[in-house]
Amino acid sequence: MRPGLKDPDQPMTENTNLLTGKLGKITPNRRTRITVTLFYFSMGLTFATWASRIPDIKSKLHLNDAAFGSILFAMPVAQFIMMTFSGKLVTRFGSNKVALFALPFYLLCLSNIGLVSKGWQLAIALFFFGLAGNLCNISINTQGISTERLYQKPIMSSFHGAWSMAGFTGALIGLTMINLRTEPYWHFLTVACIVCIIISLNYPYLVKGKAPVNSDEPKRKFFNKPDSALVQLGIIGFCSMASEGAMFDWSGVYFKDVVKAPSSLVILGYTSFMIMMASGRFMADYITSKIGRKRLLQISGVMISTGLYMAVLFPYIITSAIAFMIVGLGVSSIVPSVYSAAGKHTKIPPGIALATVSSVSFLGFLMGPPMIGYISQAAGLQYSFAVIGIFGLGISLMVSKIKLLNNHV
Repeated sequence: MRPGLKDPDQPMTENTNLLTGKLGKITPNRRTRITVTLFYFSMGLTFATWASRIPDIKSKLHLNDAAFGSILFAMPVAQFIMMTFSGKLVTRFGSNKVALFALPFYLLCLSNIGLVSKGWQLAIALFFFGLAGNLCNISINTQGISTERLYQKPIMSSFHGAWSMAGFTGALIGLTMINLRTEPYWHFLTVACIVCIIISLNYPYLVKGKAPVNSDEPKRKFFNKPDSALVQLGIIGFCSMASEGAMFDWSGVYFKDVVKAPSSLVILGYTSFMIMMASGRFMADYITSKIGRKRLLQISGVMISTGLYMAVLFPYIITSAIAFMIVGLGVSSIVPSVYSAAGKHTKIPPGIALATVSSVSFLGFLMGPPMIGYISQAAGLQYSFAVIGIFGLGISLMVSKIKLLNNHV
């Protein structure tokens, strides 16, 4: 650990954002923040690299939509299973050590996806990709929480903004590789090498240390009754991620089938959403410091509902694009905020708290898009978007009851 810094995985009671040693013109805290940002970016780039080649891999394996959809389900199942263990591992070994193992493992699993030649091989590869992805998610988000403690001000959303920017970067690299007719394996291996360079240059500056153990607290069982405040944060995350999943999976379909946009503009809805979600994450920390997490989440919930209902009531190209931009701003700060609040729980280690919130939140990604499909089949896509719009109002109502959101930071 660097001289002059307390164990950074423990809550800090005094400002440590002082220059404790010279690293050029960069303070140690600043160097740590850069490192953690790069780890978020690397995690996002790894996932986006896989996502950019999904059509190619599906075509290469000659899979129909139903078969491919079933295979894709292996990844979220693995992520959900790993949530039981990831928080325990981070708490026992420290988030820096787990992240240093998890991210290279994530890259290895990505490269293996490029080697598959059968559907069952892809299912196995995605299962391990999901395991590694969740381990990265919990360990790197715990790093984000620990870094936020060093600064004693909101910075969590900027980390998630780096993840979003990695999505754009991964898409651009993927487009380049496709135009160069590069095989997925060599594409994945190239990205893996880039990320390995990032890891090797930056891992010494990760936040070191384990979560503090309260000696007065009874030993925790492997399976415990979830803390009610964390479950409530998880439900807020569920509502946000269900809305986010709706935009990821159904915005293009909405523009095609409901808005009746020409083929060249079908992607406009998704692009509008993604740009504003990324932009919102870079603005959210400043706004949080001014008005507090609770008020920001209340406003965000209203924005989600406003955007979705605007798209339902005015299904035209311009109005729907603006509506999806509003939804993007709405969802941008919610998951970073609930993760940050979970990490401030005074009785539960950050890794376990994050795993609890993630477990509930992630169900939104699993259940939201299929829910839209079922409602759309029965009543139409506009009705399904209207149902998802209720989640935004639910977020605004719930946040007022959660004590962990009372603090500005």
